[in-house]
Amino acid sequence: MASINKTLAGLAALLCAGATWAAPVDDLKALLDQGRAAEAYALAQKNPDQLGNPAFDFLFGIAAIDSGNAAEGVLALERYVVQFPDSVSARAELARGYFVLGDDLRARQEFEGLQKQNLDAAMTSTVGRYLDAIRSREGAYRSTARLYVEAGLGYDSNVNSGVGSGNIALPTFGNVTLAPAGVRMSSTFATFGVGGQVSTPIAPGVALFGGGNLDTKNNLQRAADSFDLLSYGANGGLSYLRGANLWRLTANVSQIEVDNNRFRKSTGATGEWTHQLDEFQTITPALQYAELRYTGGNQVRDADFTGLSLTYRRAFLHPWQPLLSVTGSYGQERNRNNRPDLGRDTWGARAAVAITPAERWSVGFGLSYQESRYTAADATLAPDARFDRYYAGDLTVAYAVDRAWSVRGEALVSSNRANIALYQYDRNLVAVKLRYEFK
Repeated sequence: MASINKTLAGLAALLCAGATWAAPVDDLKALLDQGRAAEAYALAQKNPDQLGNPAFDFLFGIAAIDSGNAAEGVLALERYVVQFPDSVSARAELARGYFVLGDDLRARQEFEGLQKQNLDAAMTSTVGRYLDAIRSREGAYRSTARLYVEAGLGYDSNVNSGVGSGNIALPTFGNVTLAPAGVRMSSTFATFGVGGQVSTPIAPGVALFGGGNLDTKNNLQRAADSFDLLSYGANGGLSYLRGANLWRLTANVSQIEVDNNRFRKSTGATGEWTHQLDEFQTITPALQYAELRYTGGNQVRDADFTGLSLTYRRAFLHPWQPLLSVTGSYGQERNRNNRPDLGRDTWGARAAVAITPAERWSVGFGLSYQESRYTAADATLAPDARFDRYYAGDLTVAYAVDRAWSVRGEALVSSNRANIALYQYDRNLVAVKLRYEFK
């Protein structure tokens, strides 16, 4: 986490005084400098006679924590800190060890102690991130609350998901000319959002949680303002944490309005199970049910949705802290008004990577795919059932101004390919947002 160069320089006298200790320490440092923590840990295991050598204990502690043996690493670092209590690097690594072990109380004490030191910018940011993570985990045994407000500006190349040209060919009608509302329309936009989440433990490992959000997207071109969006929703549920397993049951309700008119309401529930495979890997299967209810002329689209998904997450030991997430999903949307041409089966996949390439910076990139096969043909449009393939790539770049303020840039490139020309479109979106979080 922190540079070890200053600490090693401070140990030079010890190494000179005990030349027989130098070789294992040098080998450990070389392996850690190359990011080979597992090999460094294995080498240290072959030199038990070196335990008690401060230089060895310091490096062994880092190697043990980074290779998934945090308990041994903490013991080694505690021995070192007893002899060198003013070592910032050692206390930072010890705090990280406590965090990995789940000892949030001692981790918080060490990290908060570090904040009182004259830290450089990189260390200050790292300590802040760990304290934020501890506050998040404390929801398991103390009440927590978070609230955010954000606003931004952007550009949407296709606010109405319209076709690229007003003249298209349909199987049953031949060449047709669409009304302007069905043709691609671009606009700059302003966006605003507010949301929050609270969690309260009610028994060991059991917590109640709830939250809500509101988001607006107002198109700034007059021709596109009939596609202004307002969405809002609330959720609440129960979580249970035991060992390496976290279960969550969530009820939710949300609504979308278009041009200040209610378009769709969704009411449903989601059940999730997250299993911690090891320090770096988790899997999360989930089951979702939702009732989708429309208004006006769209009521014929009312449907019930059932979905299954499986997510795998993997963190990697690297200075950029990469996190890989892969999700596969399947869903059934069944129409409630005897319109099977509006019902569909969906298959989806998503892969995303998040990294922290520099101080205060975070970057996320994702690729998504969804295939929709409708269950019957709409004879007025085509003799065959509708079949869509949706592709998207997204990029997010964020900069933390401080613990509360952040600036985020977002970009989306998407395309929907369909066997019926009426449903084919391309859509690209960029936005810059400023967020404040109450922590």
